[in-house]
Amino acid sequence: MSVHPLDQRIVAVRPIAVPAPGRSVELRVKVTAPLSGRDLPVIVFSHGNAWSLDGYGPLVDRWAAAGFVVVQPTHLDSRRNGIGWEDPRFAGIWRVRIADLHAVLDHLDGILRQVDGLEDRVDRGRVAVVGHSWGAQTAGTVLGARVLDADGVPGEDFSHPAVTAGALIAATGTGDTLTPFAVEHLPFMRPDYSTMTAPTLVVAGGKDRSRLSTRGPDWFTDAYHLAPSPKSLLVVAEGEHTLGGVAGEAVAETTDEDPARVALVADAISAYLLDALKVDGTAWTAFAATATDGTWSVSGK
Repeated sequence: MSVHPLDQRIVAVRPIAVPAPGRSVELRVKVTAPLSGRDLPVIVFSHGNAWSLDGYGPLVDRWAAAGFVVVQPTHLDSRRNGIGWEDPRFAGIWRVRIADLHAVLDHLDGILRQVDGLEDRVDRGRVAVVGHSWGAQTAGTVLGARVLDADGVPGEDFSHPAVTAGALIAATGTGDTLTPFAVEHLPFMRPDYSTMTAPTLVVAGGKDRSRLSTRGPDWFTDAYHLAPSPKSLLVVAEGEHTLGGVAGEAVAETTDEDPARVALVADAISAYLLDALKVDGTAWTAFAATATDGTWSVSGK
């Protein structure tokens, strides 16, 4: 009899402080990992706007049960830090978010040492980044995407050499159709995916309509269509921005509550990364082959 993913024993340790000189609030992370296994791959996860290291349990726990070590930082925009749209610090938070992921990656050994018995069970050569919503844009820059300025000139390269693959959930599309609110408050939401060369799975909801863009749900597939191969795209037909509630059960912002949809997204990312990180070369093909009922589809290039 097979073991259900949530029957696998996992452990979580929080908070762990990470060196981040000049940051106005201490950078802290949560580590979730399986209790057994060796040569474990790593996921560094970037949360959506206002969340924290305490969110996204339905995804994180399932990834840990599948054999990943997951490291979750709390970014500066977390609601617990009280930095709103009008705060002068908000304009630079997108850069701090990227710096947070770099700090985690640069200090990964020190982070792992603070979880008893974990340091020697991790494969440092198999590291991925994953993000949801604003976190997807943050993770995308670490995978090689850049941010265009007001004149359309690409900004600096924020990619990190330790990262070899990733997944973007509900990732921001191009910035040419931003609404006035987004132009005013989120001018950095102008990604250039042409330089995002790392293998990446893009996850999009077929009913995800953003108040930040005048386009429809196809806006969230730009990261797939505009990036060079190898890329894969998972479209969940009835999915909205939280894809069934990826941030947690019964949270207020979820508009399409569906635990099965969350499990689908989690398992898709696990399968894709097991393949992309060369842990299990059959995982993604086997997963994609189960798309038979029309509720979701997979494309690749």
